[in-house]
Amino acid sequence: MAEKVPLECKDCGSRNYSTTVTNVAERLEIKKFCGVCKKHTVHKQTK
Repeated sequence: MAEKVPLECKDCGSRNYSTTVTNVAERLEIKKFCGVCKKHTVHKQTK
């Protein structure tokens, strides 16, 4: 079953994206645009 998880910016800590994942052992890391930092940064999966 897919569950919805938030993505948090590693630089500023804002949670501005969410995605669905299905039973992934490792935390998801995606490079996305952060509106607070005004640049592309790595966003990490949080609980």
